[in-house]
Parts: sequence; structure tokens; C-alpha cells
Amino acid sequence: MAVVAMKEYESLTKETVISLAIELSLFSSEAPLVCEEIGDGNLNYVFRVTDGSGEKGIIIKQALPYAKVIGESWPLTLKRAKIEASALQKHGEYAVGLVPKVYATDESLAITIMEDLSHLEIVREGLIKGKSYPKLSTDIGEYLALTLFNTSDFALHPFEKKSLVVEFSNPELCKITEDLIFTDPFFDHETNDFEPALQAEVEAIWNNNLLKLEVAKLKRSFLTEAEALLHGDLHTGSIFASEAETKVIDPEFAFYGPIGFDIGLFLGNLIVQSFTRQDDQRDAIHTHIQNTWNTFCAKFSECWKKGESDLYKSIEGYEAFVLEKIFHDSVGFAGCELIRRTIGLAHVKDLDSIENHEQRILTKKQTLKAGERLILSRHEINSIDAVIELLGEIQ
Repeated sequence: MAVVAMKEYESLTKETVISLAIELSLFSSEAPLVCEEIGDGNLNYVFRVTDGSGEKGIIIKQALPYAKVIGESWPLTLKRAKIEASALQKHGEYAVGLVPKVYATDESLAITIMEDLSHLEIVREGLIKGKSYPKLSTDIGEYLALTLFNTSDFALHPFEKKSLVVEFSNPELCKITEDLIFTDPFFDHETNDFEPALQAEVEAIWNNNLLKLEVAKLKRSFLTEAEALLHGDLHTGSIFASEAETKVIDPEFAFYGPIGFDIGLFLGNLIVQSFTRQDDQRDAIHTHIQNTWNTFCAKFSECWKKGESDLYKSIEGYEAFVLEKIFHDSVGFAGCELIRRTIGLAHVKDLDSIENHEQRILTKKQTLKAGERLILSRHEINSIDAVIELLGEIQ
């Protein structure tokens, strides 16, 4: 439902955002509104509007018709704004309190108006500062289990599931993922970005056909397995948190794909953070890695027992088979995330903000090595504790 009179698309400004907030009667008519552009992402404008007291606020997010990080030479569909809003609403049905509330949308302007989370902190920024967020892994483990199980064939009638697959068809943004996670980093592609000191390690990846075979298998899974409604880009930069609260944001890459993908991306970003910390500071991150998976399993099993859609759910061994596949997929996807965040187009601040050149290069080499091992050994790694052991072996 449109929230304003039908208009042609135009980029919002601070002035037009304030006019929109007034038009929508989202604040008291007497309130002196203040607007600031707070987005630091690659694809959107993000405005925060507050009243004069600063106590009440809203977020107005607008999709751009191109990638902000590149410019108009990389056009993007505006449909992603509708997909993002719909994904927040659908995931919010199941993971109550773990995603921001959506107040209104307007497809013609590609905007979503939602809950202001400025009292929270982007998790990536906090982790870089050494914070650990005690509820993070429990909340994300539950978010993953609740959203992924309840949008899958294990919970939905086949007609409803297939209808959602169509609704969340997202080919343009999926193509970005296909290229930037599963293809470009493993070939000598112009989008890759890495320090000359990593040249030998990068060329070893490009020349490792066994590794590329396993990545091809993971890419095929991403392309063909419409298991559940994914967030599609779940990393520590798409999560707000405090010690008491966690909110997942930015599901504009949402689509139906393999359950392990969201899990793997989140675990991969925690693993990156692990390598950036000193030995005595890694335990908190390793605990989050373990607890994310263990919480996911526990909540997924709880949903499994309550589910009524799949008659095979009571067959001994079936649940274990499903969770084993999800785990191995997650480990492989985490490995791809590690490699692409190190040498691909879209880096992470965790690594690039390491000021000491030698330490930064060493950490990136460790990240690449971990990525390779997770991809190649994913079927032999049979527990989350084994993942932690693997990380400890990498020097």
C-alpha cells in the first residue's frame, strides 16, 4: 500500500524526507523535525527523522537505482525495496522482536519507513571495539531457526511455500551474490581487490581446481535449493545490538535458497572477527560461534517437533539428516564468505582497519587459509567444536 500520492521515482533529500514525515502525520504537527542521512552502505539512502526533543524517531530508507559504491554504471532494480520490507514483515511474524517494525512502504518511491534503532549499535562496529554482546548468538540462533524453519516445506503447505518463492524472486541481487561470493574471488576478475602482499595466496586459490570444484557445488546449491526464505546478506554489519537487545536489518537480498547460507554468512563474519583478536580475546567470539549453531539446532528441533506439514518428521534419523546437511552447507558457505571478504570487491572493516601492515597481511592470510579449509573439509567437519579446533590450528 502506497503511503503517499503516486509519484515518479526521485531521490529523497533531507527536505523532502521531512515533508514526507509531515504528510504521513508520523509526528505531532507542532514538532520541529530534524533529519540526517546516516547510511554508510553501498546501495541505499538511510534518513533518520526525529522530533525536537530527539526522543521520538523514525527511519526512512530509500533504494537507489544504482550501487552507491560504484555509481550509475552499476544499475540496480528498485524492486529490492519491496522485497526488503516484505522480508522484514514475514520474518517478523516468526522472530518477534528480532527485526525492526515496518510502519509503511511506498513502492513507487522505493522507500520503507521503519522503527528507529539508533539506541543500538551496529554489531560489527562494537566487535571491532572489543565488545561481545552477551545475547547476540542466542538471539541470532533463534532468529535463524524461526525464520528458516517457518518459511520452509517443514512448516508450510506446498502451495503457500511456492507462492512465497515467486513473491521473493530476487534475480538481480542474487546475481550480485553469485558473482561476488561464489565466482569472482576464485578467478582473476577485475572486481577483486587485495594487497600485493597477498598475490601468492590469491593465485594459489585461483589455481586450486579442487577448491573451485567444491565452490562450484556450493554455488549450485545457492542457485537451485529453494529451501527457505533467507535474509540473503546476514553479516555483523546488518545487525543492531546492545547488551539486552538484538535486531536484524537490511534483508534486501532476501530470496528462497539453502538454509545453510544465512547461517554460514553470519558464522563467517564471526570467524573474521576471531582472527582479528588476540588469543585471550578470542574465547568470547568462539563462544558466540558455538552458541549460534547450538541455539539454532535446539530451536529448529523445537519447531520440528511442533510442525505438522511433513509426515516424515517422525521418521527416526530424518531430523538428524536435515541438520547434518544444513551444518555442512553452513561450514562451506562460511568458507566462501571468508575468502570473498578478504580478496573480493566488498571487504570488511574488521580486516581493513588493522593499521599495522604486517599484522593485517598475516590476519588476511589466516582468513584465506581458514576459508579454504572450511570449504574443502566441510563434509569431514562434524561438529561446531571441530570448527573451533580448526581455527585454532591456523597460524
